[in-house]
Amino acid sequence: MPKTIAIVNQKGGVGKTTTVINLAAGLSLLGKKILILDLDPQGNSTSGFGIDKSLITKSIYNVLLNEIDLKESFKTIELKENKKLTLSPSVGDLSGADIELSGIEDREWILKKAIIDNIGGYDFILIDCPPSLSLLTINAFTAADSLLIPVQCEFFAMEGLAQLNKTIELIINRLNPSLEIEGLLLTMYDTRNNICKTVASEVKEFFKDKVLKTLIPKNVKLAESPSFGKCIFDYDDSCLGATSYLELSKELISRNGGTFIEKIIR
Repeated sequence: MPKTIAIVNQKGGVGKTTTVINLAAGLSLLGKKILILDLDPQGNSTSGFGIDKSLITKSIYNVLLNEIDLKESFKTIELKENKKLTLSPSVGDLSGADIELSGIEDREWILKKAIIDNIGGYDFILIDCPPSLSLLTINAFTAADSLLIPVQCEFFAMEGLAQLNKTIELIINRLNPSLEIEGLLLTMYDTRNNICKTVASEVKEFFKDKVLKTLIPKNVKLAESPSFGKCIFDYDDSCLGATSYLELSKELISRNGGTFIEKIIR
């Protein structure tokens, strides 16, 4: 079975979707078979790979409503070096999914059942969660083995983490007792900014070895690449953002007992 990781933070603008896109691409370039489930109604993981959401006829939305099997929603994303990954895209209709799913029995388990019934052959499944607590988020938490939490190095970071931690505890107690924190990822890190350094120090002091070693820098190329429908490796693989996400990919593989071929992506 693949390792299912939900990328989540209830605070928006922390680099969540940027991490989904570029971690997935980095893992793929290192030889891993990757599936992305875009559970965010904004659909930025979908558009970030250059997919026109207006042309999508089968999506994760249809899967949740039990209209199609998960595999029927898959789209193949072509990367450099003849690598590929798979995406179950998002559409705007997902924004109303909470209401449509509210009357369904065992509604918190819909995504997990879809994964169990349809998935094989992947190394990692990455779920892009909505930036809020909703039934979609609860489905992601219930389906996931672990959570990867991007943390922007800014003043209110710890406050947001405290709120998220309460949600995680509720899910563990009521729905998914085996759920773990894969790690906290410090994002938009600026070595020139003292607040960044202070926040990073506080997060490391509180969460200790749960904080990943890789730091994602504040980087113009990372901000630009989604508007061109490309991951950072296809947009500018020589920039610091690309180097950092490749290191994150290696760290994640190593933390899960896997191996990869050491190579320079060019």
